[in-house]
Amino acid sequence: MIKEKESDIQTAICDYLSLKKYFFWRQNTSPTVQITGDKWHFRRMSKYAMKGIPDIIIIKEGKFIGLEVKTSVGVISQNQKEFKFGCENAGGEYYIVKSIDDVTKLGL
Repeated sequence: MIKEKESDIQTAICDYLSLKKYFFWRQNTSPTVQITGDKWHFRRMSKYAMKGIPDIIIIKEGKFIGLEVKTSVGVISQNQKEFKFGCENAGGEYYIVKSIDDVTKLGL
């Protein structure tokens, strides 16, 4: 059995959105790695960096749409739940998607 990878699903969705000519980007919130002298370390995240940001962000007709990509067995973290709540309270949209089919069902 082939193990499903979240990164493959993200790439497929981004390829689809690109073909449809949406204004979007793939958000990566991992801190940057840098070398100081002979040691590698992660740089500190910005003071206002948010945790739980969705993997893919779309701006459509002036509206923020966040897509959190998961495998068929994936679940969102507490930080992602909190971001979803804040996003929706501010008028944005936030969806958990597991395939291109999920994206097309949203009307994208």
